[in-house]
Amino acid sequence: MAINWFKYSSPASFYFLAGKMIPLFSIAAIVLCAVGLYIGFFVAPTDFQQGEAYRIIFIHVPAAWLSMFLYVIMALWSGIGLAFNTRLSAMVATAIAPTGAMFTFIALWTGALWGKPMWGTWWVWDARLTSELILLFLYIGFMSLQAAIDDPRRADKAGAVIALVGVVNVPIIYFSVKWWNTLHQGASVSLTQSPKMATTMLTGMLIMSIACWMYAIAVILIRTRAIILERERHTAWVGQLQEAAQ
Repeated sequence: MAINWFKYSSPASFYFLAGKMIPLFSIAAIVLCAVGLYIGFFVAPTDFQQGEAYRIIFIHVPAAWLSMFLYVIMALWSGIGLAFNTRLSAMVATAIAPTGAMFTFIALWTGALWGKPMWGTWWVWDARLTSELILLFLYIGFMSLQAAIDDPRRADKAGAVIALVGVVNVPIIYFSVKWWNTLHQGASVSLTQSPKMATTMLTGMLIMSIACWMYAIAVILIRTRAIILERERHTAWVGQLQEAAQ
């Protein structure tokens, strides 16, 4: 029997669906993170050039990937909400922003820890580092603008404009090492070329990336449920939930 997925575009329906999905993604995130970190820090061989310091890639690279991907997804949901005036789309976009900002901060922080032994400095105004920092400011700007506007629908529209304008920064981050002469090394994983790292290293990094995705989905669903309850607090179904909880 075909499932009517459109019914979950309703905040009430999505609320209960998300509640069922959160435990699954949470467990997957914990298990995959444990496996990924074990492979990355105890199984993967020492890099012949960078030594043990390279192991930070098992956190840095997944965080950097998620920082960009989540921004694109946030912009996509914001655009859908802006174009079709759908409430749930805007709520999901709002829920994505803090997690995206967190991964961007982790990418910058771990990049600094990696850069110190490799480059001899914590920070340089490198094209990729600078564009990643701009990404963090875009996330913060999105959240700050929404928080500054009392009307949620107006806040959603204003945030959508920032999200859609700022999405142009994502390809700049990705292609910066190809477009400019930067200190940051090129991509270790490419869809068009064979991997430039050992299989064990690649396996650990990919598992950690999936773990980060599972974590991000779980946290975003939790935050979306909270936003739904806040915005739908005057509806009958939320009232019934409150009565049941009491």
